[in-house]
Amino acid sequence: MVLSCKHVWREISNYIEGTIDAKVRADIENHLAHCRHCAAVLDSTRNILVLVADERTFELPVGYSDRLHNRLSELIEAAPPGAEA
Repeated sequence: MVLSCKHVWREISNYIEGTIDAKVRADIENHLAHCRHCAAVLDSTRNILVLVADERTFELPVGYSDRLHNRLSELIEAAPPGAEA
């Protein structure tokens, strides 16, 4: 099964936690091997988890979440055919 970037993003936490079935995991890994945008989202998510796990507190700049979602949407729309399949 070919996954879209949006599907990968919905499952990224489950992928990291290892709570998805083997088939979906394999599909996500296949997608990640060819999609640098989703690979970057995976790396960023892992980095955030490391930062949160050490119990330090970080204050995000105002509007950060909106800018992040807007930028991710732009990347999906700009992705070459097949990366979004």
